[in-house]
Amino acid sequence: MAQVTVPATDPAVYSQYQAKWSALPDTADAWLARAREVAEVLAQDAAQRDQENKSPRAEVALLKHSGLLKLLAPKKYGGGEQPWSVGYKVIREVAKADGSIGMLLGYHLLWSTTANVVGTPEQAERTQELIVANNYFVGGAVNPRDNDLKITSDGDYVVFNGSKHFNTGGVVSDLTVLEGVLEGTEGHIFALVPTRQTGIQFAHNWHNIGLRLTESGGVKIENVRVPWTDALGWDESSKKPREDILLIPFASLLLPTIQLVFSNFYLGIAIGALTFASEYTTASTRAWPFGGDNKESATDEFYILERYGNFFAHLRATEALADRAADQITALYSRYSGDRSALTVDERGEVAEWVASVKVVTTDVGLRVTSGIFEVTGARATALKVGLDRFWRDLRTHTLHDPVAYKNRELGRYVLLHEYPAQTWYT
Repeated sequence: MAQVTVPATDPAVYSQYQAKWSALPDTADAWLARAREVAEVLAQDAAQRDQENKSPRAEVALLKHSGLLKLLAPKKYGGGEQPWSVGYKVIREVAKADGSIGMLLGYHLLWSTTANVVGTPEQAERTQELIVANNYFVGGAVNPRDNDLKITSDGDYVVFNGSKHFNTGGVVSDLTVLEGVLEGTEGHIFALVPTRQTGIQFAHNWHNIGLRLTESGGVKIENVRVPWTDALGWDESSKKPREDILLIPFASLLLPTIQLVFSNFYLGIAIGALTFASEYTTASTRAWPFGGDNKESATDEFYILERYGNFFAHLRATEALADRAADQITALYSRYSGDRSALTVDERGEVAEWVASVKVVTTDVGLRVTSGIFEVTGARATALKVGLDRFWRDLRTHTLHDPVAYKNRELGRYVLLHEYPAQTWYT
């Protein structure tokens, strides 16, 4: 297949940060401070980069320089060994400045820890060492709405074939997570593979209204061979899933974990929108001279103060809910990573409902804030050079990932019937 060249941002523009951030942060507060530094860099030209819609190679390089890709990884391999509760806050901070890069970071943190959840202990250790030692960025071609990739066994290898309409960050990744079903079984196999190989062919067709720098377009997988030893959670001798790894509730924690990733970059985008709008209103919005209760400044107008106050209150409450859910899921990982089989269906279900609650609220509040800020910034704020529209476009794009109506229904059954959700690709 002919090499496709697509416009990309230049990693050299952020080269200075490789030396500036040569040491990893060593506390939770320091990691959050590093995330805010990254956000400050991204905020300088976020609107321009969004409009140029180039492949985000420079932005991924910035994440690598910052050390944020290593946030959750074990210290013994050079990682930060922070819990997911910190990871979610870091995603949120980056998304405040750039929703696309917050999303890429969130997906990387999920995919880079996949082996910890569905792999054997040996696979988890080997995978973590590989990712951290090379400072790899991990993308994923795991879109459950499409047909699963077809997997065949060929001696000591499994072979992946198929295609996905969406993959996230694949074009700019070093490793890609593949997932499919083994022929003749109902067993799903996850594996991390090098991205730069002829069997992985990207469509370069991500031209959507939002999250334009996430490279979330299609991908074709053609005869990608993976050693059986890299089939996460499977026994290489029997060619069967390990019951103590994959057939227990712990393995399904990947789903609420990534759903909470979504909610945190939604929340970051919404908070970023309010911050951006408030700065614009303070500097540029003019008071309305025909209201009958005229003010000298827009910041003295009742309806503007009321809207900003209401948006702020709802976002503050949403942030508290998101942090509470993060604490819940972090506690499960802390309690059961050493004994995965001890996690119960009910404990897993309870956390899933906390996560579903956050998904509902971040979607509702986020869309309301990112569209409502135009009412308090004024007509001139719709200029492309301002870039206020990117917050709504980013949030609107990803909140369609899986319909929030089903999360509301799921929570309704929990309230009325005391049912936990069935474990699916979206719960």
